[in-house]
Amino acid sequence: MHKEDKNYIEIWGDNVKLRDLLLSMVLCIVFALGGYILAPGDAPQPLILGLIGGVIGFIISSILIKPKRRITVLGEEEQ
Repeated sequence: MHKEDKNYIEIWGDNVKLRDLLLSMVLCIVFALGGYILAPGDAPQPLILGLIGGVIGFIISSILIKPKRRITVLGEEEQ
């Protein structure tokens, strides 16, 4: 195991950095809860704005946190 591999944890069969996971969770929760709390009026507006806030948090997370996968091609087969 490489030294840099110790910074990753396994979630649902994928390895992620704990810092990136917590950052994305905080962003999504803040935007979803903010949309829910700041929504004017009665149902279903808080639900809709909360869902929109969650999607906005996801989009921001995907922009800020880049994938860290390494793809190694071992060889190509001739056809």
